[in-house]
Parts: sequence; C-alpha cells; structure tokens
Amino acid sequence: MIKNMREFDRALPIGNKTERKFKGKSLLFLPDDYTVIDIETTGLSSRVCEIIEVSALRVRNETIVANFSTLVRPVGKIDFFISQLTGITNDMLEDAPNINYVMQKFYEFAGKDLLIGHNVNFDINFLYDNLLLHNGLVLDNSFIDTLRLSRKVLPSLPNHKQITIAEHYGIATTGSHRAMKDCEICNLCYLNLKREARQQNLLLYDM
Repeated sequence: MIKNMREFDRALPIGNKTERKFKGKSLLFLPDDYTVIDIETTGLSSRVCEIIEVSALRVRNETIVANFSTLVRPVGKIDFFISQLTGITNDMLEDAPNINYVMQKFYEFAGKDLLIGHNVNFDINFLYDNLLLHNGLVLDNSFIDTLRLSRKVLPSLPNHKQITIAEHYGIATTGSHRAMKDCEICNLCYLNLKREARQQNLLLYDM
C-alpha cells in the first residue's frame, strides 16, 4: 500500500507518458499457476475512461479453482457503442458496486499471482491506475500477454486477435466482449498455445 504522498507521486503516470513506476514485468514463459484477467471499459484511455466490468479466473495446475466477476458502477453514463459492443447497459450498472469496492476485492483476489490476459497491458494499465487512484494500492504483479505469446507460437496467422486465435483452435467465442467470457476464452487459448509451444520446443525468455 502507498503510505505517503511521495510514494503516491512516484507511482503515478507522468504527464502524457505511460510509465508506471511499480508496474510488474512482461514475461514470456509457460506457467501452470496464474490468474487470467479481463476488463470492460467505457473507452481506451485509463485517464478519462472508466472500468465497467472486472473478471478473473484463478488457475492452479491448469485447473480453474476460483473466479471473480462483477460489474462496476461508473460515474458517467456509458454510450450506445459500448452497450452494443458489450451488451452492458446503463440499467445493468445502476446497482453495481463502485470502483473503490471492486478494486479492493480484485486486489485481494489476485494476490501476488502472475496475471495472464490478451493484449493485457490495456487491462493492467487500467487496473494499476484505478487501484492507485481509488485505493492507494500498487498493482505490481508481473504478467504474460497471450497476444505476444501467440506471435511466437503462431507466426503465420493473418492477425493475432483473441478471436482469431480462438477460431484457430476451435474455441467457441459466443458471448465475447464480456469480461468473464473473455477470461474463459483467453485461458483456453493460453492452454493451447502452451501445449503447441512445448511441442515446437520454442525458446521463450523473460523480458
């Protein structure tokens, strides 16, 4: 936890830069124990947009052992595009818990686990900034990006969107763009990528 304003200032992003002093490292290896994360937001910038859903899956020895999922009540209204994309409506968010409560519960659920997600820097940055701003907590967990991993394992795919990887492995994607479903898809993609990486004897390394 941030204990004073000097630590708070050091942890904040600087100006328009994306530097986050205590952010975890992006790693490239194949763990069996981890937590998959995904969020839905009102837009792309963690500075001006809000989180409206957070989900996570705790995995041990490749088996899901616990899950966390909740909507988040934003300060502002969500627009038509976001509702169409996610299926989340303003009415659904009216009675959802606020960001302070959700960030604390997510922080407790994630613990010090290695985090996995697709294009996970997006999720990490939103979670880092909101945990710091609303709870004075630092998200310093290291993470693995299945986007980055898929570029190593499946270089010939036309693109490395999660839906493309899922379709490559025959993973159903109905219900995507909701955080829990995206966690489930991401986990299945990761397990397939891990199996294929081992079959290829790929040399992976930490960054």
